[in-house]
Amino acid sequence: MESQPHNSAAAAAAPSPSPSSSPSHLAQKIRRNLAFPSKWGELNGAMGDLGTYIPIILALTLSQNLDLGTTLIFTGIYNSLTGALYGVPMPVQPMKSIAAVAISNHAFAIPEIMAAGILTSAALLLLGATGLMHLAYKLIPTAVVRGIQLAQGLSFAMTAVKYIKTKQNFAKSKSAGDRPWLGLDGLILALACACFILLINGSGDETETETNQIDDIEIDRPNRKRSRKILKFIASIPTAFLIFLLGLILAIARGPQAINHFKFGPSKINVIKFSKHSWKEGFIKGTIPQLPLSILNSVIAVCKLSTDLFPEKDVSATSVSITVGLMNLIGCWFGAMPCCHGAGGLAGQYKFGGRSGGCVALLGAAKLVLGLALGGSLVKVLVQFPVGVLGVLLLFAGIELAMCARDMSTKSEALVMLVCTAVSLVGSSAALGFLCGMVVHLLLRVRRAGEAKSWSQFWFDRNV
Repeated sequence: MESQPHNSAAAAAAPSPSPSSSPSHLAQKIRRNLAFPSKWGELNGAMGDLGTYIPIILALTLSQNLDLGTTLIFTGIYNSLTGALYGVPMPVQPMKSIAAVAISNHAFAIPEIMAAGILTSAALLLLGATGLMHLAYKLIPTAVVRGIQLAQGLSFAMTAVKYIKTKQNFAKSKSAGDRPWLGLDGLILALACACFILLINGSGDETETETNQIDDIEIDRPNRKRSRKILKFIASIPTAFLIFLLGLILAIARGPQAINHFKFGPSKINVIKFSKHSWKEGFIKGTIPQLPLSILNSVIAVCKLSTDLFPEKDVSATSVSITVGLMNLIGCWFGAMPCCHGAGGLAGQYKFGGRSGGCVALLGAAKLVLGLALGGSLVKVLVQFPVGVLGVLLLFAGIELAMCARDMSTKSEALVMLVCTAVSLVGSSAALGFLCGMVVHLLLRVRRAGEAKSWSQFWFDRNV
């Protein structure tokens, strides 16, 4: 009898579980993150990253026998989890520096590719867990990040123009002559797709501005209402999805025999065997060039862009660094292409209407279904996919990323950004561009400090 008050007091004194950590709150957060503000918008946005994803994965499959089925399954899981975690269209892209080395060097085979991905991810996981990535995010000036984003965006756009203008041999990572004007993968098709996107999407997310302009025009109320409905309908047309669907139909038309090679069921997943040589080559040729790009573009630039586009969402450099680390420390052991997040993919998915984690979760579900249903046999269709159409999607994703640099309001910020961009593009190294941008930024700060000191000294001497 006497123990009941004691137990009641102890229960009252015990800390109650935080509402934010309760299962019901977590379930509500996931539901919000995976919501579909616009069903067509999220579906359309899901296509915005394929201009980068498909060419790299296809090139690695053809040149290094990457298992497409395994990569689709793991990247599908990554997409779904990151969508649920962040609530923004956070992309999952191949690590581009590692992919570039593998495509250009056939001796850099699957064990070396996976070793490079594991080592890069281990470094990112360490930087995130120790708080060093958060510190870097705080210290690196916005102008330098904008320089990296502008360089990456322009690089995507130039690659897209190359895809549109010339035929591509992805197995050898080379152009194969000028693209013909006519045909199922001709210049006219690509230009028509680009014009369609421009006509429907314009320069970006301008529906509200255009609606306000209609309201300002002195027209009668019924016509104004009709104009707003027409504008809303046009803005809802899923351009990227329709273009991708067209590309898929044309791929089947170009190679109908590819369907006969479909093998139903997932690829056999094998554990990769690593040698000392694999770890050494993976680190020297893969991790060293990839790590600066992953830190700058896959973590810091992604977080900056996410804050610009979704200020209400909490996407921290620490969590992004940790998620990149964790997903590759699992998937690379089974032969899934090393992946990261990317500012270009986020910009592309936003450009075409992606506004929530439901966008990438939908893409992840599609990858997972295709990986489980068709495995690596899907490559037969992807080989026939019109590359010019992919180039159009990549072009608008690159331009959307480059336009983030428009907020540089002073000449000193623009100088830092453009030096960083120029060195990154010409030197083909984001790390070198970052270093030069930081040097210019620090020199300008020293100069401003020196000017302030000189003027204060001048004023003090004059008043003495």
